[in-house]
Amino acid sequence: MNIFSVSGKIIDLFGRRIFPGEIVVNNGIITSITETDKAADQYILPGFIDAHIHIESSMLTPVAFARIAVIHGTVATVSDPHEIANVNGLQGIQYMIDNSKLSPFKFFFGAPSCVPATGFETAGASLDSKAVDKLLQNPDIWYLSEMMNYPGVLHNDPEVIAKIDAAKRAGKPVDGHAPGLRGMDAANYAAAGISTDHECFTLDEALDKIKAGMHILIREGSAAKNYDALASLLKLYPEKVMFCSDDKHPDALVLGHINELVKRSITRGYDLYSILRAASINPVMHYKLPVGMLRVNDPADFIVVNNLEDLDILQTYINGQLVAEKGKTLLPKIPVTVINNFKAGRKEVAAFRIKAKAANPMIRVIEAVEGQLVTNQLQLPGKTTDGCLVSDTTNDILKIAVINRYENDAPVAVAFIKNFGLKYGAIASTVGHDCHNIIAVGVDDASICAAVNALIDCKGGIAVAKKENEVASMPLPIGGLMSAGDGDEVAAAYTEIDKIAKELGTTLHGPFMTLSFMALLVIPALKLSDKGLFDGSKFEFTTVEV
Repeated sequence: MNIFSVSGKIIDLFGRRIFPGEIVVNNGIITSITETDKAADQYILPGFIDAHIHIESSMLTPVAFARIAVIHGTVATVSDPHEIANVNGLQGIQYMIDNSKLSPFKFFFGAPSCVPATGFETAGASLDSKAVDKLLQNPDIWYLSEMMNYPGVLHNDPEVIAKIDAAKRAGKPVDGHAPGLRGMDAANYAAAGISTDHECFTLDEALDKIKAGMHILIREGSAAKNYDALASLLKLYPEKVMFCSDDKHPDALVLGHINELVKRSITRGYDLYSILRAASINPVMHYKLPVGMLRVNDPADFIVVNNLEDLDILQTYINGQLVAEKGKTLLPKIPVTVINNFKAGRKEVAAFRIKAKAANPMIRVIEAVEGQLVTNQLQLPGKTTDGCLVSDTTNDILKIAVINRYENDAPVAVAFIKNFGLKYGAIASTVGHDCHNIIAVGVDDASICAAVNALIDCKGGIAVAKKENEVASMPLPIGGLMSAGDGDEVAAAYTEIDKIAKELGTTLHGPFMTLSFMALLVIPALKLSDKGLFDGSKFEFTTVEV
């Protein structure tokens, strides 16, 4: 029998007190918690949970993700395999589940509700309500993932409602995704059965949704950062708040995870027990997760920290197994298999040209917003050369292209974008939410074509073209989304290619993460799919020239 004890100042979130004590663990279960006169000079608290994340965005497999996350005190994630599902369908979801079972880390996957997210783009797979219903009957599926088609919810689309009804029959919660939804629309969205939202970017929006009965996930990822706008919810509605990262690139994951939000909240003076509830108990209760909450007879999922100011993670335990200690992971590296879905053929430079229809055209321009997934729609004068619309670096109006990866010779969609700041060259990625077609931004057609072809050659990844014949790439062989490598090496490779991208002139904190959301049609206002420029406010295609 595996019996051990840990001494320290125990944080009891249910009793809202801290006391010196000893925890005894027997075969992965907490069998006793005893208050003592003295205890080791350290704190024991429940392990952290990321309440909404796409593991694929870390560019790591679940087992590699876990090796890094446990260092930061994370013991579980509520994980939406939406990204790999858009590429590989049911096979991709099963891949994530099978891989996760090679690790003691607690992954809780959902059934993707929107594959594809819309009918206005090309995906690698489609999951209808019957497929979703079957998924929800799987004990490895814990909830219905973010319902991004909020117009479908509000207008009672039969397929959308059938998926929600399937979750209700299975007794599993439904996650939401409705940026900017307010008032009666938010109330009607919640009334359909939607229980959470992680897309709020203002406090008023979050309050509307809480009043409608929803839980709010405070998101701080590599691209979307909403903590500052929503942190006061920890004081106003502590029982309705959880922490999540949604999308976390490998370089950021190496530096920290949910522990960063906990520490920031403590520094700002929020109630300790409310903070730790958001980081641990609230997601366990909402999703009915078999994760320990530091009680007798719970699984021994807890962490030991040095103090409540520095919050240095000394030890992380999952089911009584010591999985990380003093910044070092104790989980082993595990070889992985590779799956993919990639048929695109190499492109010619001419495919990226846009013929101007007017002599002095006005064009629609996507305005990227640092730290947000929403974009703005601008109407600006277009620059022409030899009768073609071209990038205008003086005004930071660059060409953006999306290429269908699932067909050999589909036409290229091209438009314009502002705020990427490139002065020369191009960047490209097959991490392009949600369908993960190839997406690129660049100064000239030759550089864009070179970056795109580099990804076609390696069947997925991220690339930077300094010029037509100088290209650096980072292959992501698993679905064009994930590396087969380990976390530290993937983070180092990503950091290097991110550095090269920033040498082109961009001032964006995460240019590849921002790029990945420029094809996400369900987030307004203007985006680009492989089928053309899309007005997310009207939910219809529009033209480049006004």
